[in-house]
Amino acid sequence: MPVFGSIIKSAIELRGKVPTRITKFNPYRAQKRTLKKLLRKAQLTAFGEQYNFSDLLREKDPVKAFQKTVPVHDYNSIFKNWWYRTLNGEPYVCWPGHIKYFALSSGTSEASSKYIPVTNDMLKAIQKTSVRQIFSLGQYDFPNEFFEKGILMLGGSTHLQYNGTYYEGDLSGITAGGLPFWFQHYYKPGKRISKERDWQTKLDEIVKKAPEWDIGIIVGVPAWLQILLEKIIETYHLKTIHDIWPNLSIFVHGGVAFTPYIKGFERLLAHPLTYLETYLASEGFIAYQSRPNTSSMQLVLNNGIFFEFVPFNESNFDDSGNMLANPQVISIKDIEENKEYALLLSNCSGAWRYQIGDTIKFTSKEHYEIIITGRTKHFLSICGEHLSVENLNRAVHMLEEEYNIEVREFAVAGIRHKSMFAHKWYFGIDNGFDPQLAARKIDEYLKLLNDDYRVERLEAIRDVFAEVLPSSYFYNWMRQQGKEGGSFKFPRVLKHAMFKQWEEFLKNNVPNRENSII
Repeated sequence: MPVFGSIIKSAIELRGKVPTRITKFNPYRAQKRTLKKLLRKAQLTAFGEQYNFSDLLREKDPVKAFQKTVPVHDYNSIFKNWWYRTLNGEPYVCWPGHIKYFALSSGTSEASSKYIPVTNDMLKAIQKTSVRQIFSLGQYDFPNEFFEKGILMLGGSTHLQYNGTYYEGDLSGITAGGLPFWFQHYYKPGKRISKERDWQTKLDEIVKKAPEWDIGIIVGVPAWLQILLEKIIETYHLKTIHDIWPNLSIFVHGGVAFTPYIKGFERLLAHPLTYLETYLASEGFIAYQSRPNTSSMQLVLNNGIFFEFVPFNESNFDDSGNMLANPQVISIKDIEENKEYALLLSNCSGAWRYQIGDTIKFTSKEHYEIIITGRTKHFLSICGEHLSVENLNRAVHMLEEEYNIEVREFAVAGIRHKSMFAHKWYFGIDNGFDPQLAARKIDEYLKLLNDDYRVERLEAIRDVFAEVLPSSYFYNWMRQQGKEGGSFKFPRVLKHAMFKQWEEFLKNNVPNRENSII
């Protein structure tokens, strides 16, 4: 009898029945309390003294005073003015004490790595939210023995590079040292394999160990986990992954929309999984799926992050996705459902009114649940069509459903064409597909999904082109860019230098490729 699993399940179910602070208190009040804690902790830092945090704390409405006094930052501005001093070992710049860790983060739109400070306060907050998510499993009907199964976490290398005054590396490496002692027994692939920096070697090591583990939960980015599961199935001549891991029940994913991957993922399974989405960034644990029967995530409003929301429209952003000066900024109490917002956050690592680069949409104001709709610079609007990544994902999913195909990766670019414009799509479909049909159907779907696109297709967007490639080209390009595995994702919208690099890569690597229209 799985006694230990029974104990863990009972503890989770008991904790899951206790109302959290988000249900006890007004969310705006919880956010105001969070901001005051941040201001109080950082008031003696250089940043806090520059913007008079001590005075802001005495204001009747500290939220309004904070928004009026502290400017909005993107990575370049806050690093140039403040974080570079922290990186050089100076204490009390934006947060008390020395910063020991920096998470290297480039997302999908930047060529060079960003150095995101990660404090001990942030590590504690991430651990606290992680435990909350574990407790939320009490709302699902899993048997006792499930809670004794392994948890496979496929992330970047946990090896950290020491640079004299600080450690740098993947966030998964920084957080690995804070795993609770009781979690070590469940954590796979273990410390040795997790430290491996070569991605292919890491995958091979996991494949070797796979028969020794009884995995109940897998965690990671969909594309790379799908590749891993396929390697295991191929190596051991299995029909599905459940032939080797019969108790696999949960897939915790994040960082990219899962919808385009569902069809390909589910052909690897003997029975359905429970899918749980998380929103864990280098800047903090922002949201997680907290209840059954929803695909949205609940914002973490009372654990070290203060949120602000900028309506993602032409009044606040230019055509390249750059935030304009003096944008309209609203707080949690003024948000509206089904409107797209760019996310700002202030956190317990010294980020202040920081534009994280993501766009979100509230699906439930009652539960303060969101979905990620894309990136501020990963939307397609060369002539006013305003296509979000959410639109692109849905259109590709409609193509998969109508023709029962698997699109493993895709990307799109806006190009000049016949004195006007066109869209060029790239589909990663391993079994092949008619590119002209793909272009025509995607065009039809987007006309249904987005009115602006439908209008612009009448005049400005003269044509839609498509190229169908094996998915390996997408992954090989990622490898060439130094972005293989872990938390890296292929960009959905290709712009400027990245588009030229991708076209050059295809020109040099795809045999018998027709001349590009670019």
